[in-house]
Amino acid sequence: MSNTPDLSRRKVLRRAAAVGLLATPAASFLAACATGGDDTKSGDTGVAKTPTNPFGMKEDSTVEVVIFNGGYGEKYATDSHEPNFKKAWPKATIKHSSTQEISTVLQPRFAAGNPPEFVNNSGTKSMDFGALVNDGQLADLTDLWAAPSVDDPNKKVSESVVAGTVDVGSFNGKPFVLYYVSTVFGLWYSGKLFTDKGWTAPTTWDDFLALCAKIKAAGITPYGYAGKNAAYYQWNVILTHAAKIGGGDILKNIDNLEDGAWKADAVKQAAEAWGSLVGKGYIDKAFEGLIHTEVQLQQNQYKLGFYPSGDWLENEQAKTTPADFKYQLAAIPSLSSSDKLPATAIRATAGEGYFVSAKAPNVAGGKEYMRQMLSKASGRGFTEVVKSATVVSGAADGFAFPPGVASSQAALGAAGKDVVNIFFDGWYKDLDQEARAATNELMFGRLDAAGFCDRIQKKADAIKADSSITKFKRN
Repeated sequence: MSNTPDLSRRKVLRRAAAVGLLATPAASFLAACATGGDDTKSGDTGVAKTPTNPFGMKEDSTVEVVIFNGGYGEKYATDSHEPNFKKAWPKATIKHSSTQEISTVLQPRFAAGNPPEFVNNSGTKSMDFGALVNDGQLADLTDLWAAPSVDDPNKKVSESVVAGTVDVGSFNGKPFVLYYVSTVFGLWYSGKLFTDKGWTAPTTWDDFLALCAKIKAAGITPYGYAGKNAAYYQWNVILTHAAKIGGGDILKNIDNLEDGAWKADAVKQAAEAWGSLVGKGYIDKAFEGLIHTEVQLQQNQYKLGFYPSGDWLENEQAKTTPADFKYQLAAIPSLSSSDKLPATAIRATAGEGYFVSAKAPNVAGGKEYMRQMLSKASGRGFTEVVKSATVVSGAADGFAFPPGVASSQAALGAAGKDVVNIFFDGWYKDLDQEARAATNELMFGRLDAAGFCDRIQKKADAIKADSSITKFKRN
């Protein structure tokens, strides 16, 4: 990451909170096509670069856009971003597609050397950002951030977004990814259900367990996540809890592959706490075989109390959520009075990664699409469609968020400076996959907390020792 102190990832989140924005998501599977990291195609168009065409894009060129059709859907692209791009470039052509399986669809194309210009890389089957960077597949976005913004040509694009946005998508100091969406994580529940039952969201672990007992007595599964494809929801909970117990450096050490980081006492305590739920009958073991939407639907049907996720959940479930359901977010409860961070501490970040392919035919067009995406009109359009904020400064001003996002914004404000984040999953996909597998073993009763820590530490050690894997560091 950048060595500039003011652009540390923690300060990104603190600044986002300060301005009232929802603080805004391995061995290389592309090894066969690694050919270096230069971005020469962006200068091959022969078109003069101007303030309104800073990358020299050909006016009649084609830009292929691939969108992850997950929690935020694809309508924000088809109804806002792409029309705004076409308005600025009426002679250009956009080739749009969407999928829930990014790596399955795009890995063969990257290996063959014909990737699309613009990719929304997200979801369970996302591509490994670290491997993509290492293989020279991502365009350097330095010139994007230095280009004139769409709304004010006297202002750089980097000056039109929340402070620190550039650094969040940088790898060892160089920007490759645009993290565009404001994301707050926590435990989600129905405001209507809790009001009807007289339940209050807990702030301590003892209160959480007591409430789980009441929820179970009411014939409702107290807690659950989808083990088939969303175990990362739960390791996120465990590690956020560990940061509360032991402080933010717990996560920093994990991200930096520090020796024994996964075996820290705070991680073990958090794993013990959450792993105890299955033995108490507070988790349905059948959830291990379900995907996220199947478990989320059970919550919409008032069959599930708490569900861990980011605040894309409300939009993702819009079609099946009762009108009076009232999504609400609760922070991870404190384990004890000895915790180093308060009960209000949360995980929040700029999430949902987008990139321009360095080896696509029209790199200049991909960067121009991204520049148009960072206009206030496009940021506002995204918010109006998916009801979540972006990193575009001022784009969500005055917007009335729905109950769930409003609650996550309130939680972010309550957290103040006590905001944490995790990055290893975007840097080392194999470590993320191992953490998911170990989480399912823990949460469904086949592994204890010590085994959970040992298993993931072993994978982290292997990655650290593998000289073929590029290492990334946070300050």
